[in-house]
Amino acid sequence: MTTADYDQASLPDLLPLYYRRLFPFSQYHRWLNYGGVTKNYFQNREFSFTLKDDIYVRYQSFSTQNELEKEMQKMNPYKIDIGAVYSHRPNQHNTVKSGSFQALEKELVFDIDMTDYDDVRSCCSGADICPKCWTLMTIAIRILDRALRDDFGFRHCLWVYSGRRGVHCWVCDEAARKLSVAARSAVAEYLSLVKGGDETVRKVVLSDPIHPFITESLTVVENYFSQYALLGQDILGSKEAVDKVLALLPEDILFLCKLLQYFQTEKNPEKRWDTIRSMAQDKRMTAKKGHYFEMEIMLQYCYPRLDVNVSKGVNHLLKSPFSVHPKTGRISVPIDLRELDRFDPFEVPTISLICEELDQPKTEEEQDDNMENENKKEAGERRKMRDYKRTSLAKYVKLFDNFLEEMAHSRKGEVLKNSDLQKDF
Repeated sequence: MTTADYDQASLPDLLPLYYRRLFPFSQYHRWLNYGGVTKNYFQNREFSFTLKDDIYVRYQSFSTQNELEKEMQKMNPYKIDIGAVYSHRPNQHNTVKSGSFQALEKELVFDIDMTDYDDVRSCCSGADICPKCWTLMTIAIRILDRALRDDFGFRHCLWVYSGRRGVHCWVCDEAARKLSVAARSAVAEYLSLVKGGDETVRKVVLSDPIHPFITESLTVVENYFSQYALLGQDILGSKEAVDKVLALLPEDILFLCKLLQYFQTEKNPEKRWDTIRSMAQDKRMTAKKGHYFEMEIMLQYCYPRLDVNVSKGVNHLLKSPFSVHPKTGRISVPIDLRELDRFDPFEVPTISLICEELDQPKTEEEQDDNMENENKKEAGERRKMRDYKRTSLAKYVKLFDNFLEEMAHSRKGEVLKNSDLQKDF
């Protein structure tokens, strides 16, 4: 189903059905409760709702899954944001002594938005995306996920499609959730290479020695650069595109004249790029230091562009998984990194599609499952479980379930490890 099949005017009618029968409340509560290890962890979490006509309601908090469920079914939010775990219940923040209400913990989060790449993509601009430029999100996830796991040792990174033009990452490890603002800033700065606003021409500047993190990132970029930048975006095709690349090269008249002379006869973008690379390597052979300009070009065109402020703040809110994007109708779903190169944002189900799928006749197998489960769970919860399984949302909820299972297994391992250590003493 394409975005064209979704009518924004139908959202007020679809949201009640979505929150009543399809939203995965059980998994959602299980995630944010983190095994109930810390007292009041879920109860002190802030939620914010954006309602119809852009009415914004902050500092919502709930004692139980049931309470959250009832309130969301009553308010039918157009958008859900998740904030920090506070020192007190957010819905009572006005009753707390001034200065006592503090944000204590939150997942380490990253927000990557396609609009931040507008200076290096020619296929689309603004909120528009297409399969060509979506490769930038694939590169971003590959680079950042590797760094978060290998360089920082985090294990539980939940990558989520925003529903329109970007991706979010929720690092859910206990160590990540406890990071201070200074530590979050340090991680975000470590991962940031593209710097400077519209007026900055060279946004990536490398110096000796090249950090191993940059070398690893370049390995990822090189896998996509030819197909994405040279062929997809044609960065060495038109005169305007070529001029943008030349502006990133050293201010060496002889070097530029030699390159332009070659470009007059050679029009193949891949051969043009091979020449730039070999000239850069020659420069490095003769120069005492630096001259990594071919690497700087690759990183400027392909490296992830982070909204650092989102990552730095403990009290910063970020759009929730399984929230609906009001403009596209698409659900904000987890991304399976095992299938990352095949992830297609245009194939992500819309709220109109999954609500329509609910109306399809049940199969014999589904009816048999219903009979088997008759005495296992309460009617409402049982129906909800089987309802999302009948829609295109099912595989994304299963992916979320798997993520939660891995976290639970990890928690259990930590408990056993700690109990063994205590026995030794």
